[in-house]
Amino acid sequence: MSSGDSSTHEGFTAEERAAMKDHAKELKKATRRGSRADKAAEAKRDVLAKIAEMQDSDRVMAERVHAIVTAGAPELAPKLWYGMPAYALDDKVVCFFQSAAKFKARYATLGFSDLAKLDEGTMWPSAFALTEVTDEAEARISALVKQAVG
Repeated sequence: MSSGDSSTHEGFTAEERAAMKDHAKELKKATRRGSRADKAAEAKRDVLAKIAEMQDSDRVMAERVHAIVTAGAPELAPKLWYGMPAYALDDKVVCFFQSAAKFKARYATLGFSDLAKLDEGTMWPSAFALTEVTDEAEARISALVKQAVG
């Protein structure tokens, strides 16, 4: 195999590279912020701005997820994480919303980190596909978020 053969190279996709660049910008921005209250307020504005930039169905779902998370677990602080709306406890991400458009997927994702207290036996889901936030999905999201911060 020649070193110039790019057809066999399996590196990061353009979307993954963009997410990593977003994360680097988020880290730089966080270090420049002032007081803790200023950081929290600016992080929330950043999340709301990112949601506002999303395409129609992703934006609607992200808005509802944001409302559900902030109402059900007010101890979670909104922040951007790899360019996605995320919700953190002590600056560590517990859950996040990933739009379908971000990685050209057919569904959005509500994901949970290993800090989420969703443990159930020896195997449990840590990410959920979302195509619409119905009343039933809203109730499930609310219950999961409350359990995650348990």
